[in-house]
Amino acid sequence: MRFSINIPNFGDFADPATVAKVAAAAEQAGWDALFVWDHVVHDKDERRGQPFGDPWMLLTAAALATSRLRLGTLVAAVARRRPEQLARQVATLDSLSGGRVIFSAGLGGPIDGDFASFGESTDPVVLAERLDEGLDLLQRYWSGEPVNHRGRHYYVDDVILLPASVQRPRPPVWIGGVWPHRRPMRRAARWDGVVPLFKTAGHGHPPRVDEVRELVGYVDRHRVDRSDPFEVVVGGVSPGDPAAARDLIGPLAEAGATWWDERLLQTSDDLHRLGPVLDRVEQGPPAW
Repeated sequence: MRFSINIPNFGDFADPATVAKVAAAAEQAGWDALFVWDHVVHDKDERRGQPFGDPWMLLTAAALATSRLRLGTLVAAVARRRPEQLARQVATLDSLSGGRVIFSAGLGGPIDGDFASFGESTDPVVLAERLDEGLDLLQRYWSGEPVNHRGRHYYVDDVILLPASVQRPRPPVWIGGVWPHRRPMRRAARWDGVVPLFKTAGHGHPPRVDEVRELVGYVDRHRVDRSDPFEVVVGGVSPGDPAAARDLIGPLAEAGATWWDERLLQTSDDLHRLGPVLDRVEQGPPAW
């Protein structure tokens, strides 16, 4: 089991210097990765007036402040980005960090905020098509090989994007989705990991062990090559007591989880505030 810190890209964490401070503290305290959200306005009524930072700029600041910590988004909304621009951002960060990027992707949301606010399509079928087509283009761009593409949503005419990603053949790709929806889990089975949310557990609430076991079994049945490493990321607020942390995380690991992502409740007033998050970061990963 590995351990990550999860922070939004708004509030105090819209400031790259603040994210760099958290990243440095996380590396010092023994965490394995730092993940940031990818939103433009999120819930625009609830977050109105809050500053937002670009996640790739925030992660650049984190990369410059660290040497070991893995870095990425949780999750990148591929459907509202141009794949060629996203490919350059990720490859540049992969180079700057010495190959420490984990690329996590999903449909993105909330759709009413981050998509409808700007006149983008809110049709989940269209967004899923853009996601799948965009993911295919991203891995081809990261290869450094010529790309020609005639798709439903994207067109590429004999393009080579250099430099290629430092990690070969590409950075790890994890896919987000909400369980028990099956289609995102089948998508994840084609890549390197799954970052599920659960209908029965809001952001910050640990999932039920039986649901994690069921999800892992479903994804495993749809993987093409089960010999390849595959990550299963679950998370929530971990108990401060080591025995309680073991009781929570141990059964999730036995059910197939490989990462614990420490994240505050989405309804918490501390979600976007440096003080409480930094306090938790400096305590280190759960002692399980």
